[in-house]
Amino acid sequence: MRYSPTGSGSRRTNPAIRPAARSHAAALFLALGLAGCAVTSPQTGRSLPRSAYPATARTNVVETLHGVPIEDPYRWLEDDNAPATQAWVQSQNAVTFAYLEGIPERGPLRERLTALWNYERYGVPFRQGGHYFFAKNDGLQNQSVLYVTESLEAEPRVLLDPNTLAADGTVALTSYAVSDDGNLLAYGVAVAGSDWQEWRVRDVRTGEDRSDRLQWVKFSGASWTPDGRGFYYSRYDEPTEAQRLTKVNYFQKLYYHRLGEAQTEDTLVYHRPDQKEWGFRGHVTDDGRYLIITVTQGTDPKNRVYYQDLTTPGSAVVELLNDFDASYGFVDNDGPVFWFHTDLDAPRGRVIAIDTRAPERARWREVIPQAAETIQGASLVNQQFFVNYLKDARTQVKVFDLEGRPRREVALPGLGTAGGFGGKRTDTETFYYFTSFTTPAVIYRHDAVTGESTVFRQPTVGFNPDDYETRQVFYASRDGTRVPLFISHRKGLSLTGQTPTLLYGYGGFNISLTPSFSVANLVWMERGGIYAVPNLRGGGEYGEEWHQAGTKLRKQNVFDDFIAAAEWLITRGYTRPDRLAIAGGSNGGLLVGAVMTQRPELFGACLPAVGVLDMLRFHKFTIGWAWTSDYGSPDDPDEFAALLRYSPYHNLKPGVRYPATLITTADHDDRVVPAHSFKFAARLQEHHAGGNPVLIRIETKAGHGAGKPTTKLIEEAADRLAFLLHTLDVAPAPPAN
Repeated sequence: MRYSPTGSGSRRTNPAIRPAARSHAAALFLALGLAGCAVTSPQTGRSLPRSAYPATARTNVVETLHGVPIEDPYRWLEDDNAPATQAWVQSQNAVTFAYLEGIPERGPLRERLTALWNYERYGVPFRQGGHYFFAKNDGLQNQSVLYVTESLEAEPRVLLDPNTLAADGTVALTSYAVSDDGNLLAYGVAVAGSDWQEWRVRDVRTGEDRSDRLQWVKFSGASWTPDGRGFYYSRYDEPTEAQRLTKVNYFQKLYYHRLGEAQTEDTLVYHRPDQKEWGFRGHVTDDGRYLIITVTQGTDPKNRVYYQDLTTPGSAVVELLNDFDASYGFVDNDGPVFWFHTDLDAPRGRVIAIDTRAPERARWREVIPQAAETIQGASLVNQQFFVNYLKDARTQVKVFDLEGRPRREVALPGLGTAGGFGGKRTDTETFYYFTSFTTPAVIYRHDAVTGESTVFRQPTVGFNPDDYETRQVFYASRDGTRVPLFISHRKGLSLTGQTPTLLYGYGGFNISLTPSFSVANLVWMERGGIYAVPNLRGGGEYGEEWHQAGTKLRKQNVFDDFIAAAEWLITRGYTRPDRLAIAGGSNGGLLVGAVMTQRPELFGACLPAVGVLDMLRFHKFTIGWAWTSDYGSPDDPDEFAALLRYSPYHNLKPGVRYPATLITTADHDDRVVPAHSFKFAARLQEHHAGGNPVLIRIETKAGHGAGKPTTKLIEEAADRLAFLLHTLDVAPAPPAN
């Protein structure tokens, strides 16, 4: 998924405003009869005969759940280590790449993507211990490089270049944290896109690594103690090699690692052997006095908060917020007074203060009340709260004093997304980025005293942003709910009803889809396409009520919202069904799979990526159990019935003409295991009627998406765009210069 069940790893020692954002055994051993068949060349036709697909063996697996017999003929594909599964992967890729290689536009698309991708991209800088740290990619580097400098005017030096860790760029820097004095860097790396991380320590002054190696870390950052002698992190028990990418992840534990010691000597700070689903995140407050322990349960936005007084060795962990009744995000503290961003009694969010010396609810103080807009996050810089709001899915940033009095609004350059605003209470500057559908991320330095923003780094991409436009409209869903929709395209578009359109969605886990720049989407618009993004229920755009309206027994609302967006684009003259494509990844892959099985006639092409597609077994692999807060549990009779009604794998019907479909997944995806996509592809090929190609593209040495090298990103984008332009019958056109 696009989230971590315990929150994404942070590279700072204090929280910062971010855009939405918060993010997954063998059944049978068979010999396969794999047919190596010739593929119809796309140069002479777009269809594929049934005989073109590999012959996938069916098995007689029937399981009775809540009195309902459930067929699962492709369960054997869940064993990704089995020779039969690996042979199936090779055979499917052979068919898919033969088809893609025959598309004339594929080469020119790859060239154009490569040319546009080759621009400098910067991360948001932050200051620690007299140093500035920031990430930068020269353009086509597989992984961004971490730099350090003593001043913004000085020439930065390379601190960590992940591109040197693997020749093919498949080792990625996942997260990092700098000690208070700025001299030590704790950093995590992941191999081939796996969620598993190994943490190491580098001396900032020498650029050399120390001996420390921490393994089996997942869904964790690091937080240093003020003395720089160690840091807190979270890990799981070591799995067997065979289960490394599939075993269910339970019983996370919070540890303290002392520099120079073996991981086996690390101190177990907190765990709950009675609560296998609880996850823990340790954060040391900026004043060094407290360890804040955020306790999560799956992906539910509600959480618990405990703390430990670090000034008293061996002090007990205090259960400050233990009711699991709301979301509580620690912002900062003034001694024993803790500030939190919470949605308790405020579904769109507010900021409160809790005095830990008198923590009774009756003594809590509201600092910043709930507004019409939704709070996405808050930070404290220069004795001021910087609060990130969403107003109809676009960013507003407002500044308040410590008493909650409004001071100003940060002037942003347009309709888009801003994030960053990290720092400490004593800092007088902060940094942030701004991006939109037609603007690559620009990095700004913000003077927290004067309120002025200046450009720190602005990328240059080989296109003219003024040639494109984005507007926001609102449409009615099936039940009348008002849903926002961003529409981006070349200026001067005529509504002929013929324009190829790509509709992208997510709709889940309280994650908001806000404007962001993508080279692949730009190339799509260059070729005359429309890119449209609705803000579906299930996301966080309008707070917790909007999120809950798309969960569990109400998940169909998400699919209805997406279908209504498609129908609106058609009835308003933007496009027609055979020119309309849909795409989504992870939970968005579920979205695509669900709506293409419910309304196959409405779409011309479908791109489900790393999707959750078997809704009756998602909870049996890696971190899938954590998603029951959004999806519900197949073990609950009522929730099982709701899941079965829309589960993409179970709702494919024989003899239906499905849209052209390119499923994408990766062999090292241990978030949403590739078995979801494998089983869905096999059943889709079995049931599909007609000549529309229904293919699966299985990336090797890659995972759920994070850390994927630039070369693989370009290759996949070229394949997806070529598939869309070809199957939607878009005439070749030279790109704009």
